[in-house]
Amino acid sequence: MVVLAPSPAWGDFSSLTALCPRAMMAVVTSGMLNCQLSLHIDESFQDSIAEKRLRKAVAETLAAHGVDSPMELGLVITDDQVVQELNRSYRGVDATTDVLAFALREQSQDFATPPNGILHLGEVFISCPQAERQTKEQGHPLEQELALLVIHGVLHLLGYEHEDPDEEQKMRAMEEKLLALIAKETE
Repeated sequence: MVVLAPSPAWGDFSSLTALCPRAMMAVVTSGMLNCQLSLHIDESFQDSIAEKRLRKAVAETLAAHGVDSPMELGLVITDDQVVQELNRSYRGVDATTDVLAFALREQSQDFATPPNGILHLGEVFISCPQAERQTKEQGHPLEQELALLVIHGVLHLLGYEHEDPDEEQKMRAMEEKLLALIAKETE
């Protein structure tokens, strides 16, 4: 998983979501949380993915971090080709990966709140075929792997990194905590 921070050279992030133009909008609410989620699942994967669990993974990750201001983010479940293209275009790596997170702000920077009062965190792209391959390796269901990848991507949007062992341990612990919470609530 890689998080990509904004760069003036990248221009408008609408080109990312243009790859998936039929995104569905959903408002995710959990307690005080107010998050507008633009969710797109490629048609070929729609029958095998529980949207409710994806939304729950986003909501619980944000809630666990005390996010209480209005915000929006994009979540795209797509194929290897789209993820590989993004990986090649933005990282120079011509291979697919499981999840890419495009943060629209650096954690160390304070940006003015947009006029509509809604902060856009960024976009998370997940390769469903890669997630399916990982479920076979890990021996758990696809919905668990997708929830983990959503959590991982949103954590990156919130500033988590795993460049050194201490950061990685902190991030993995949070992922496990959130996965357990989601599993308990969706039983």
